Amino acid sequence: MEDIFSASRDGNMKYVKTWLEDTRNDLNLGDDHGFTPFLWACREGQTAVFEALLSRGAKVNAVNDGGDNGLHLAASKGNKEIILKLLRNKCPINAMNEHGNTPLHYACFWNYESVAEELVKKGGHVSQCNRSGDTPLDKCKPYLAEILKDLATQLGQDLKKIPFKDPKLRGGKKNDLRDIKDRYSWISPDEITLTEKINKTVTGEVWKGMWNDIDIIAKKIAIKFVNKRISRDFSEEYSKLRIFSHPNVLPVIGAVNDHKNLIVLSQRMHFGSLFNLLHEGTGVIVDQEQAIKFAIDIARGMEYLHSLEQLIPRLYLKSTHIMVDDDLTARISMADYRFSFMNLSKMETPNWMAPEVLQKSPPEVDQRSADMWSYAILLWELVTREVPFAELSPMEIGMKVALEGLRPTIPPGVSNHMVKLISICWNTDPSKRPRFDQIIPILNKMAL
Repeated sequence: MEDIFSASRDGNMKYVKTWLEDTRNDLNLGDDHGFTPFLWACREGQTAVFEALLSRGAKVNAVNDGGDNGLHLAASKGNKEIILKLLRNKCPINAMNEHGNTPLHYACFWNYESVAEELVKKGGHVSQCNRSGDTPLDKCKPYLAEILKDLATQLGQDLKKIPFKDPKLRGGKKNDLRDIKDRYSWISPDEITLTEKINKTVTGEVWKGMWNDIDIIAKKIAIKFVNKRISRDFSEEYSKLRIFSHPNVLPVIGAVNDHKNLIVLSQRMHFGSLFNLLHEGTGVIVDQEQAIKFAIDIARGMEYLHSLEQLIPRLYLKSTHIMVDDDLTARISMADYRFSFMNLSKMETPNWMAPEVLQKSPPEVDQRSADMWSYAILLWELVTREVPFAELSPMEIGMKVALEGLRPTIPPGVSNHMVKLISICWNTDPSKRPRFDQIIPILNKMAL
């Protein structure tokens, strides 16, 4: 019987495309051995499947249960075209699997000469020892070892052996969310343990807690009582937030819907929100390179959300709604959606909102263009490490942005490319703002 893993392995594009259209499918979950569809495409050299999965958000640095990433698998089969694409997308070139082997070890062992040379040119270490103390050069045929040794020397590599250090692989680690979609049913409040209230807003309380041995964030929606209509609307709208199919979108994974409580659960991210990371001293240094990476992550997540046949309304883009995982991947939190029955007139943080959102009713606003304005504010926040309009009250921000054309001042020192990008993204005319698929190539060039 065909499944996404065999379809990716065999290059069945028709099946893969159909599977990707279902947003409930998580393309980054693995099979019984931890092979994601993307890893199967890498191993079998299925370029079309590789491109389709990558464009929809497959994790380039995914590993199987043995710690092999895409480069390991492609190198073991000599799939040079896939290898070049992986390298362009920053797949870790010197990552070690559970045996301590790097992709270069495999290219050398299987005698794929052009692949081995390409890996060395891109930074593959010829002197890295595996668990057994063998370097890639030790795995080569003598003539190839000489070629790679000369090439590494020309490139300035030190040929002294690099001792093996346990990389503490994550490949064998259980994926806490692997079966969440299949196990899901409405949750009873007594199944959740709430341990610490971390925030309270007009929309509800946010708590840390546990559910099914998973670290969670629980958002208790502020509502006086739950009637049948509200319960029905919550069920309908909640189901649209369980988007497991993109690495830059953080889905809601469970919910409570009873006569007293409406609660949505999402997996707790290691660094909390992007706002926390930028402004509240988490110890992470967000340099220019990391800022661009966050910008790309957010743009990819928004591009995906904007590609959905039905846009998800009231999912306001701001740094408090971007969560950051332990590998510093930025993910748009679906738990911050504002349900239709909530008090939609109160806007606590207009700092990131487009002028038209503050002036008009939701049906009159082009959501895609408004999201791009909010993204421009996020870009400004990333490059300045400052809170936008921090010196003004929410009321002053709303009035000045909506009626006076106020924008944050871009300080000296920000690159001309970034200044230009921010400027076009917060264009006064919503119709002249770009789409996310148009700015991602620009950001990718900035990342080089």
